[in-house]
Amino acid sequence: MDVELKLEPGRTEPKVVILAGEPTPALERLVRELSGLALAPIPVWRGEEMLRLPQEAFLRFYTQDKGVLAQTEEGSFPVHLRLYELEQRLDATRFVRISNGEIVNLDRVTALDLSLTGTIRMTLTGGVYAYVSRRYVKKIKQTLQMERRRTP
Repeated sequence: MDVELKLEPGRTEPKVVILAGEPTPALERLVRELSGLALAPIPVWRGEEMLRLPQEAFLRFYTQDKGVLAQTEEGSFPVHLRLYELEQRLDATRFVRISNGEIVNLDRVTALDLSLTGTIRMTLTGGVYAYVSRRYVKKIKQTLQMERRRTP
């Protein structure tokens, strides 16, 4: 493997480009590992103590009583960020907004219940439920590739 480093004054975040002749499982693993390094942990609060948790630890982020909470398997923690700020920091391939007040981790979705009324109930790890608002149903179906196929 040939490794090359180029410095660009003024660049705030590193950019990694992998040049290869064909995809391999080792290259795919390398891409996943490098992508994970770029994702900063999210600061949450337990009383006066700030914890920096990795993104994969979160089930969902949701608003409650004019604040934002982050839910993990261990419980819910206050976050001093707005949902739109979290959306910018979170891995866009893993986290998706399902309503004006909630973002879920798609890796933690264990079941989907599509009702006759057109809504979607997501079951997350630990039996936690999240509901997709009607405004976001089309976006979620596209994200999860659940669109109906058109017959020719």
